[in-house]
Amino acid sequence: MEKYWDIFVNGYTGYANYLWNDITNPSWNSYFYWLILVSVAFFILEVVLPWRKGQSVLRKDFFMDAFYMFFKFFLFSLVVYNAASDVIVNLFNDGIQAMSGMNLQANNPLNTLPYWAILATGFLVRDFVQWWIHRLLHKSPTLWEFHKVHHSVEQMGFAAHLRYHWMENIVYRSLEYIPLALLGIGLYDFFVIHIFTLAWGHFNHSNITVKGWVTGGIVGFLVGIIFSNGLLDITFLQSENLIQQVGIILAATAIGALALGPVMRKLFNSPEMHIWHHAYDLPKERQTGVNFGLTLAIWDYIFGTAYVPHDGRDIRLGFPGIEEFPEDFVHQNTHGFGKK
Repeated sequence: MEKYWDIFVNGYTGYANYLWNDITNPSWNSYFYWLILVSVAFFILEVVLPWRKGQSVLRKDFFMDAFYMFFKFFLFSLVVYNAASDVIVNLFNDGIQAMSGMNLQANNPLNTLPYWAILATGFLVRDFVQWWIHRLLHKSPTLWEFHKVHHSVEQMGFAAHLRYHWMENIVYRSLEYIPLALLGIGLYDFFVIHIFTLAWGHFNHSNITVKGWVTGGIVGFLVGIIFSNGLLDITFLQSENLIQQVGIILAATAIGALALGPVMRKLFNSPEMHIWHHAYDLPKERQTGVNFGLTLAIWDYIFGTAYVPHDGRDIRLGFPGIEEFPEDFVHQNTHGFGKK
């Protein structure tokens, strides 16, 4: 037990030091500034290219959702998630090793793969696990009470992505982090995957609509950055091989736009698809929800939960009973406990 207590304590102090360094020393690896950069970018897009032109830029609950962003991704991670997840992963790995004699973290096939393959595997595994967790949040009456906080959004915008009950952190992170850690996905690998999914989550909830070739080009651009770093073993935009690196990124962007453009809305989630996940009125045969994908849409098409009857731009959002649901941060985050 002393070992796990030390891991727990080190999780607090280690993350506190990381968080302070992240804020006071801006860099390409600074999550704090990536969160701000991505959020500001989508805010500008919603101002310049609004999908629902009659919706106010500072929509209903905009500032509360902005507060949710920083509360969930910093304070809660420091107080609960970081230390607890380290303990859970070590307990799980030690249990497997005691029963089978195999250390899953030390002996996994990803150790021999190139960097891009490690990221791709980590992303696919995480997104697949998240799809099932998200579906569970809708299927379980108990978990649905917590998940209602996210569905209490009545006007959609990028910041609505991060409005959710703190209990979801425990459910999501505990279940998704174990397979990633046991696969050998490190902190920096998780950071790269997380920034990509953060940006895509903002996109799914944003008040914009773009063509498939645009999002395909963006995916190609991001893949190009990963490939150029992995192939050339250099730092992004800080190398004597800058021309070669830019060439790889531009080529990947063009390939993404041309090859992925026509099928992007079948492969990846989009505002036009995700708006139906938040619909107030669901089909009678699908009362527990539709379109559970967080980043990828393929899981919904594979498992038959995809539902996009039309673009859904002006549909009503929420759920039956939203009229009585708490509207302030404190009561939303105490909802779900006690009597229903």
